[in-house]
Amino acid sequence: MLVIKTVDNKEIWEKFLLAQPYQPFFQSWNWGEVQEGLKNRVLRLGVYDPSTSSGLVGICQITEVRAKRGCYFHLRHGPLLVNFKKQFPLLIAEIIKIARAAKMDFIRMSPLLAEDFDIKFLQKRGFRNSPIHNMDAENAWILELNISEEELLKQMRKTTRYLIKKGERSGLEITPAKSTDDTKAFLKLYQRTAQKHGFVPHGGIGEEIEVFKKDGQAELFLARYKKRIISGALVIFYGNQAVYHHGATDPKYEHLSPSYFLQWEAIKEAKRRGKKIYNFWGVVPPSKPHHPWQGLTLFKTGFGGRGVNFIHAQDLPLSPWYWKTFLIESIIRMRKGY
Repeated sequence: MLVIKTVDNKEIWEKFLLAQPYQPFFQSWNWGEVQEGLKNRVLRLGVYDPSTSSGLVGICQITEVRAKRGCYFHLRHGPLLVNFKKQFPLLIAEIIKIARAAKMDFIRMSPLLAEDFDIKFLQKRGFRNSPIHNMDAENAWILELNISEEELLKQMRKTTRYLIKKGERSGLEITPAKSTDDTKAFLKLYQRTAQKHGFVPHGGIGEEIEVFKKDGQAELFLARYKKRIISGALVIFYGNQAVYHHGATDPKYEHLSPSYFLQWEAIKEAKRRGKKIYNFWGVVPPSKPHHPWQGLTLFKTGFGGRGVNFIHAQDLPLSPWYWKTFLIESIIRMRKGY
């Protein structure tokens, strides 16, 4: 018989997570630390099967979000279960019970289930597609690192190779952030990038860098031109992959195309660390050629690699107030046009 209980041991949690086929850093212990640092309540639940040798057969890290438009439990890239269809019903029943006690309006989850997963399995349990746009990289672009640097360069788009070499010739210097001033400079650059491209900036990036950096799991790569920071990329090194999570470039220096050289240096560092995959994070599927992220997608896919697609985020309404959130997010999505 399956048992659900809280996991309070980081070593046990991480050992299970890092043994899974997908090892999302959103379910890592450190991501929970980031959220707690932002004053968000975090729950770490384990699914135990006493009949197995290890006992632990599933985990689910939950962040409690209290926003003006609604309160909800957020299961980003979770839960992670050895046998999803067998273990999920009991787990979600327990999560619903906890969520109702905390007066949550809904549960939102984005498990890493392949896009061809039987979605009716979730619909029968009350889940529906979230009104939000593609988030948390449900359409991801990954580059496998099991070949040499020379072979990686060969499989890139010709323009991408050219712009990497252009960055080298332009006198760009790529180095990891070495001080809090470097981090602050990147965060200012990130805010300007968000304003220019019209996206809502993520909060907590500084905390993310600090927490993951302590365990050697994060690097903020910076591109300098004449000693000025003009571009940056935050890469999370977790499990078998390196994830390009956030980036920013000074519009005044876009003609130097610093992002290409910056990404190449990050990819080489991922290889040095023995990572199997460089995850470029979210891209736009080919079915949406007019999507505002099409330019970003062109940039990422130019390095070679392949797409990996997961199911869309799912919501489970728990109160009538959910529909307020549904309406607001639907309007935002329609206004953006994607």
